[in-house]
Amino acid sequence: MITRNRVGVTGLGVVAPNGIGIDAFWSTLLAAESGIGPITLFDASKHPSRIAGEVKGFDPALLLGSGIKPKRLARQTQLALAACYQAIADAALTKDSLSAGTGVPLMLGVSSGANEVITHAMDRMLKHGPYCVPNYSAYASLPHQAAGILSQYIPFLTQATTVASACAAGLDAIAAGADLIRRGKCDVAICGGTDAPINSLTYAGSATAGLVSLRNNTPAQACRPFDLDRDSGVISEGAGILILENLDHARSRGIRPYLEITGFATRVDPDMDSPGSGLENTMREALANSGRHPDAVDYLCAHGPGHPIIDRIETSMIKAVFGRRAYHLPISSIKGVTGSPLAAAGPLQVIACALAMRDGIIPPTANLDKPDPDCDLDYVPLKARQMQPTIIVINSHGFGGGNSTLIVERPPS
Repeated sequence: MITRNRVGVTGLGVVAPNGIGIDAFWSTLLAAESGIGPITLFDASKHPSRIAGEVKGFDPALLLGSGIKPKRLARQTQLALAACYQAIADAALTKDSLSAGTGVPLMLGVSSGANEVITHAMDRMLKHGPYCVPNYSAYASLPHQAAGILSQYIPFLTQATTVASACAAGLDAIAAGADLIRRGKCDVAICGGTDAPINSLTYAGSATAGLVSLRNNTPAQACRPFDLDRDSGVISEGAGILILENLDHARSRGIRPYLEITGFATRVDPDMDSPGSGLENTMREALANSGRHPDAVDYLCAHGPGHPIIDRIETSMIKAVFGRRAYHLPISSIKGVTGSPLAAAGPLQVIACALAMRDGIIPPTANLDKPDPDCDLDYVPLKARQMQPTIIVINSHGFGGGNSTLIVERPPS
């Protein structure tokens, strides 16, 4: 028989609108303190939506160290590198602590290209001619740049793979790394997602598509998952990086994992007019892969972007899978605080679940003041709730019809 290795998460790194580092990230999540505010990264005065979840106080010179030229790196690459350094330190991972003979792959989810690099290069060309385009712009604008740069600055990385499946990309990258460990291809993998879509071009297109809230006067209350008065989500930026590790390898280093990854599934929407409709299939399949019945789940970390249609459809998918149990299952969305950081969203949800297991408390759904009658489940509104989650379902939906569900459990003692 083939032995399937068990996979744990031993290190966390986070750069988010509501905090840099797990302590700041977690305290603001529990307090429902939104990281959304007026846009400062570009002049948004002529845009219909002028709010976003920007990472505040991000100093590349301080967080990335000497020897790195941040101006030559796309912002999403900078965020990913900072989060990766955190995760490696949190896991106490060094080259000497790795078992001999196995490589360390990187699986990094990215949803958007580095449009700020592209538009800057285009502006330079239009104003000064083609010879004045920055020589680094061709590489810095590639979706794979973030993974490529991390492989240059993390000495023990042996493989760099970019996963591009919209907002589900980060969760898909984690699942891909977990699969490598299960099959014995490696003992450690670095996985997560990064995105920095707050630029004029991306925001103009998102507003035209109705994907951003227009609550410019009250940015902290703009993202309202499952609330009757929600108008749309709020785009944000960020990076979430996790160290995945074979449980036996972690034990040999004296490291206790935050959680264990036990199941995963990904499916496209069966009905493209119902975004998120594929979540029923992913939840059922992920639970089956983990060997768990829906009644065993005690917390669900929802995709919940605050979009009028997607929130309602996710609610109906949860009811379809859990039946009457759905009404007694604690559910929350962290996007009222973080906004929607595209490919970083899934990893930030996993990090929140890891900290929930560590501390015995689940984060609330911020800004849920007036529940939508069509979203009538227990969404843990406004205040964190004391509980000891043991089996958690994590949902993610990607623009274009992709859906992913990850099952995580309390690790063995």
